[in-house]
Amino acid sequence: MVEKGMKRLYTFLIFLFLYAPIIVLIVFSFNDSRSRGVWNGFTLRWYFELFKDREILRALYYTLFIAITSSIISTIIGTFAAIGIFGMNGFGKKLVLNLNYLPVLNPDIVTAVALMTLFRLARLEFGVITLLLAHITFCIPYVVLSILPKLKQMNKHLAEAAMDLGATPFYALRKVIIPEIMPGIITGALLAFTLSIDDFVISFFTTGHGVSNLSITIFAMARRGINPVINALSTLMFITLLILLLIINKRTEKNDKNLQERR
Repeated sequence: MVEKGMKRLYTFLIFLFLYAPIIVLIVFSFNDSRSRGVWNGFTLRWYFELFKDREILRALYYTLFIAITSSIISTIIGTFAAIGIFGMNGFGKKLVLNLNYLPVLNPDIVTAVALMTLFRLARLEFGVITLLLAHITFCIPYVVLSILPKLKQMNKHLAEAAMDLGATPFYALRKVIIPEIMPGIITGALLAFTLSIDDFVISFFTTGHGVSNLSITIFAMARRGINPVINALSTLMFITLLILLLIINKRTEKNDKNLQERR
């Protein structure tokens, strides 16, 4: 009984350590004061001002546009790449896997400088395009790593059986393989979306004049003091992502249950 209580206490302390900063941020988003250490009463003032701040709304637009677009493109590329890697054998497969691990293990600053140098050599104008290409590049390996475990769990003879029954390779991919690995694809897409929103270093080195995402905007604001509007924006983003995760988890559980019933 004591051991069980200790485990619960330990779990509670871990989650408290992880989420205490977010809880404080949410609480102070309703604080009627610019100070982050003084509580002056409850207010919704910062939420109303959020939708009047053009700088933050512009940064939010670029952040969401880059995050959504890069996550969609990197998920499509990463899905086909993972299927291709899974079908390889021997030394070639190990080599490609190790190459896929490199961007994940590489420090962000190295990736950022490398991409900046590449874009300069290619004489691309720094802006939305370079920022989007950079985000797609560093998101693809994470998508591949999210999908590969699902491919390993899948019965490799399913696609072959479908083609033996007359299905074309593309039809087998669309109707057999994709549904089987869908939880991994969703996980990869969410991870890519989260990484894109969170990124600062790579965005800082690959963006251009007039194009700034939230991380760069918040960094610039930190020099003159954080605007409490950022607390309100962070709270809304956290709640939105939480609701999105709950919906996706519910749908994933439903899909897994349907697949088990079919089997």
